[in-house]
Amino acid sequence: MTKLLEGKKALIFGVANDRSIAWGVTKALHEQGAKLGLSYAGEILKKRVEPLAASVGCTFVEECDVTSDEAIANVMEKAKKEFGTIDILVHSIAFANREELTGPYYNTSRAGFHTAMDISVYSFTALAKAFQPILNPWASLMTMTYYGSQKAVPSYNVMGVAKAALEASVRYMARDFGPHKIRVNAISAGPIRSLAAAGVSGFKSLYNKFAETAPLRENVSIEDVGNSAVFLASEWSSHITGEVLYVDSGFNVIGIGDDVVEKPAAE
Repeated sequence: MTKLLEGKKALIFGVANDRSIAWGVTKALHEQGAKLGLSYAGEILKKRVEPLAASVGCTFVEECDVTSDEAIANVMEKAKKEFGTIDILVHSIAFANREELTGPYYNTSRAGFHTAMDISVYSFTALAKAFQPILNPWASLMTMTYYGSQKAVPSYNVMGVAKAALEASVRYMARDFGPHKIRVNAISAGPIRSLAAAGVSGFKSLYNKFAETAPLRENVSIEDVGNSAVFLASEWSSHITGEVLYVDSGFNVIGIGDDVVEKPAAE
């Protein structure tokens, strides 16, 4: 059987370890035949990422500081030499200082706000701009968001504001890239135990509560997100752009949890 992404070339930014969402996406794209390139943030992650890359036959593994236009341009030039053109660009990058992810949102510092917006939001725009010259028609750009962009989530704070800006960026880039037949979408996953989530105060309680409240009564996995990324990367989603695809067991459709509604007395 022909694989959905046979012959496609994909770059995934944001792999940190084998529990990261970016790794779930990487595995799924690999299983569907895509040729891969990976990028990680910082020398400290190199020893984690290189073995993962080897396990899926990926030889293009590059460090990239997404706060630097020069570093992004350097990776783009290397990717151009390695792949020629790109069909799939995945942005799975987010960061806020730990102190910004606890207590009231109004305590967010100006510097912390700038950091979160630069790394979590602008980096997607910067990558799209840098790679635009080598994107094939019908290429798929995608990023990772979270429901905290739409509703206030305890301790998510500035990251929720950043994700709202990220989703707005998806819509604006979808409009701008559309004439080039390039699609831009986001995946909004439920809470996943990843390195990034570890920095959110109270995440464990949030994670447990999610499975009790979501309609499907289950948490989601990096494999679930990866499968959805395959859909957005493939021709099966060829006329979908500017959208946020929720992979959250239906949590986003719930207005109030069953636990706060008085149960009728048994007859």
